[in-house]
Amino acid sequence: MRPDRPAPLPAASLLQLIWLASPALPVGGFSYSEGLESAIENAGIDSEAAVGAWLLDQLHITQSRGDMALIAKAVGAWRRGDGGDLAHVRELNDWVLHTRETSELRLQTEQMGRSMADWLRNQHQGDDHVMPAVQYLAALPPTYPVAFALAASVTQAPVRDVLLAYAFGWAENMVQAALKSMQLGQSAGQRILARLADAIPAAADHAIGLMDSERQAFSPMLAILSAQHETQYSRLFRS
Repeated sequence: MRPDRPAPLPAASLLQLIWLASPALPVGGFSYSEGLESAIENAGIDSEAAVGAWLLDQLHITQSRGDMALIAKAVGAWRRGDGGDLAHVRELNDWVLHTRETSELRLQTEQMGRSMADWLRNQHQGDDHVMPAVQYLAALPPTYPVAFALAASVTQAPVRDVLLAYAFGWAENMVQAALKSMQLGQSAGQRILARLADAIPAAADHAIGLMDSERQAFSPMLAILSAQHETQYSRLFRS
């Protein structure tokens, strides 16, 4: 192996990241569109190109600058020392709760966080190294980015790989939400997903480079559409 080439990720860690990124993970992500359903109804998102542009904006404006940047810090906080930097974990969890601008978005992160904590509890029963962190998470109450960070911190994966897995899982879920909400075929969905996959590495790098003081969740149009979704007449998704 060349000395300048990073060691390959152990198979167990790679498979764990693939598992965490899967829409089949029982945390309820499939039931949320994160404002996309409302954007289709109210903001003229009515074509493959428009959906792709909307999701790319959401990747760079809300995910990379917000949740992905927080996950990068949270993975380190969970891994730090024997018991993790729990004070920092709590600060990060509070940040998520305080920056969700609508009741739907807050309920989403709380429900998915609880479900991830339950999944971790089932996966790591009897593991004296992991279970104290899972118990601390469950008592916060947990938010999804912080819970995902704990699940990923158990692996040997570098933070960048964690963010790539998280972002691809998010992108796949959002594309599926678009296909269910409007007249788009599977081929169109794959083209949108390809655009997002091309942009995810740069989004992950940007997220890693942000300090806690630079993280932000300012997305007024998304907040407005999320609030409108609460009273949308016909809808498939919980957000």
